[in-house]
Amino acid sequence: MRSDIVKKGATRAAHRSLFYAMGYSPEELKKPMIGIVNAFNEIIPGHIHLRAIAEAAKLGVAAAGGMPVEFPAIGICDGIAMGHTGMKFSLASRELVADSIEAMALGHAFDGLVLIPNCDKIVPGMLMAAARLNIPCVVVSGGPMLAGRHNGENVSLSNTFEAAGKFVAGKISAEELDALEQDTCPGCGSCSGLFTANTMNSLTEVLGMGLPGNGTIPAAYTGARTRLAKEAGRVLMDLVEEDICPRDILTREAFENAITVDMGIGGSSNTVLHLTAIAHEAGIELPALLFDEISARTPYITKLAPGGRYHMQDLNEAGGISAVMHELSRKGLIHLEARTITGTIGERISSASIKRADVIHTVEEPYRKTGGIAILQGNLAPDYAVVKASAVTDDMLVYKGKAKVYDSEEAAIEAIMNQQIQNGDVVVIRYEGPKGGPGMREMLNPTAVITGMGLKVALITDGRFSGATRGACIGHVSPEAMAGGPIALIRDGDMISIDIPARKLDLELSDEELAKRRSSWTEPEPKVKTGYLSRYAKLTTSASTGAVLK
Repeated sequence: MRSDIVKKGATRAAHRSLFYAMGYSPEELKKPMIGIVNAFNEIIPGHIHLRAIAEAAKLGVAAAGGMPVEFPAIGICDGIAMGHTGMKFSLASRELVADSIEAMALGHAFDGLVLIPNCDKIVPGMLMAAARLNIPCVVVSGGPMLAGRHNGENVSLSNTFEAAGKFVAGKISAEELDALEQDTCPGCGSCSGLFTANTMNSLTEVLGMGLPGNGTIPAAYTGARTRLAKEAGRVLMDLVEEDICPRDILTREAFENAITVDMGIGGSSNTVLHLTAIAHEAGIELPALLFDEISARTPYITKLAPGGRYHMQDLNEAGGISAVMHELSRKGLIHLEARTITGTIGERISSASIKRADVIHTVEEPYRKTGGIAILQGNLAPDYAVVKASAVTDDMLVYKGKAKVYDSEEAAIEAIMNQQIQNGDVVVIRYEGPKGGPGMREMLNPTAVITGMGLKVALITDGRFSGATRGACIGHVSPEAMAGGPIALIRDGDMISIDIPARKLDLELSDEELAKRRSSWTEPEPKVKTGYLSRYAKLTTSASTGAVLK
């Protein structure tokens, strides 16, 4: 056992004394030592209940002959961090999660890990740690929140963000806004739409690192989630016994499966960043164009909030991610031989079926014939940009407008709230990339307010858009402004052309004019000069390579 290095032999007598001080018995020290990595905290609704998940996982480990040892991981609530300096730490915290788990796991020689995340950056951060450590690991998440109920309809957090715009536009009263915000989030769990957290928890199943139901069983279904966590602990012990490690599972085929399902369900555009980063830790390169190649051949067969009216509980009732994979496999789009923590994908989905045809369409009758995410290129995004095409209305798939340029999210929000944005504009928010932000903030506030106000505009940023964003919102523009990318050269009034079906994003300027502007551009002073974000800005790579640290 890997943990023998801290438990066996005369030279480890003092080490054993420390274990005894915590109440561990000599019999327990003979067993595999399993880390229970619990991201519980009291600031994220998706994590507020993770103590119960951790206790169930520990029971599963102990029942299967292991010694469970719990330690924490941090987490930031993207919703609470949204729209202020806190969001600069969201993506950057992904690296802290991965690094701290690496330090704990290697510092104490764990034999395996049960990883318990639920929201946004915590899920990919834990998967990155698993790939980097390459010791037996299982991920079991806390599950999605149930949709709220307001005026007889299901609602999610994106509705409340958009309601702020409706209030500014005079479309709803302060009393209606207050009632909606109290109805939106009925309890624990990751926010109920197919936002980044639920997308990544679902793709954890597809990657083979989580059990069926990991992404879709609601957090409120405590019996089912408890059983899932116990089973995760038991399965982890099987992996330890057989020495099956994450890189045995996280293969190129596994990532292609994840991208395929991501396109089929219309997941968050942030998955391009996260899958690329996880693959990087596993020693696999995922070029951005691979996402587009897979999107071109993958039908979009679900339509969940924010792009549709269904939520994660509906997808769960419809058969979950296994049903989605089974349906996509009918078109030969899934690598059935890919390994999971419990056999192959083919074995896992062999008996899956669609139980609600209104939620999961067939491959013959999809919502769209191509996938939910599009990779754009052009002279404005020479590397790439990404858009959640499934959340773009048909009349905005091809669009042209004059640029309104802002060098921060705050400046853009101020302009929007002061009603300085008009129909036909293209709002450009720059110097918000991995280096420039720093931290590549999500832009849900401006997008939601614009949606709520009913404006017909596009938004472009070198930052990110939330999984809760809908509309013609194009993010991850690379190279970013801080690196001197073309987005830094845009001026108010420049014409920007967007053609999502053709995968084009262009600034209607000549090469000569762009070269002239580039010659006069100088890199601005960093927005943050001290602390973790300053170090992050110096080490992070482009969004096009997953914004990993090097």
